[in-house]
Amino acid sequence: MQPNTGGQLDPTASERLSHAGRIFTSDLSVNEFALLHGAGFEPIDLVMGVSVYHVGYQTSGIRQQTELTVLTEATYRARWNAMSRMQAEADSLGADGVVGVRLAWREHGSAEHLEFMAVGTAVRYAPSPGAYRRPNGQAFSSHLSGQDMVTLMRTGYVPVAFVMGNCVFHVAAQGFMQTLRQIGNNVEMPQWTQGNYQARELAMGRMQAEAERDGANGVTGVSFELQNYVWGFHTVEFYAAGTAIRRIGEGEPIRPQFTLPMVDQ
Repeated sequence: MQPNTGGQLDPTASERLSHAGRIFTSDLSVNEFALLHGAGFEPIDLVMGVSVYHVGYQTSGIRQQTELTVLTEATYRARWNAMSRMQAEADSLGADGVVGVRLAWREHGSAEHLEFMAVGTAVRYAPSPGAYRRPNGQAFSSHLSGQDMVTLMRTGYVPVAFVMGNCVFHVAAQGFMQTLRQIGNNVEMPQWTQGNYQARELAMGRMQAEAERDGANGVTGVSFELQNYVWGFHTVEFYAAGTAIRRIGEGEPIRPQFTLPMVDQ
């Protein structure tokens, strides 16, 4: 589903980033900054990407159980635009990666317009710049916190890319007789159960396909969201995202920081 074209660096962003290096900007907490610094990573600048998208219209029968591919494509493309522009900013700075990636959305002006914004901190690995970039030479991207990323790298794994998948699905309305039979009873609503299953599996499968495309061994920190946006009660988007990771070494054993007290028998 990913478009073939790469992200273009916005001229306004280019002007801002041209001043990078004098001082850095970052949304890292003090603890994150300290841990990443101790692991050899230096923040370069805050990088971001934005896409305001008009979501098209697609109809389906009220009793039809189906994915709404026009809406799936629109909401995915808007997110991808934002992510690719953030990626372009990081690559223009010569970053090794982007940590703490956040991908947020809001309604923009009218109900049909959605704004997606991706934000993270571009970092460089000072001991060996370029060592942790993706196999294709681009900066890695990760939504993991600074603490989690340092712990991950101690295990011999490194982040590859923030990956995502989504599915906008129309859940069929139940019939009048089914509604009557449910009154006063505890009963499962099969069309909703099955619809949620189908939407989830499509979104998760697409996220996993992105990870496989990027040469990852797995995806960690997976989260998901369910949104109706402006489509009404029977149309829902299932969105899944996480950080794809790959193994580069054996790592070191992570020992507990404390021991539990013995209990007297």
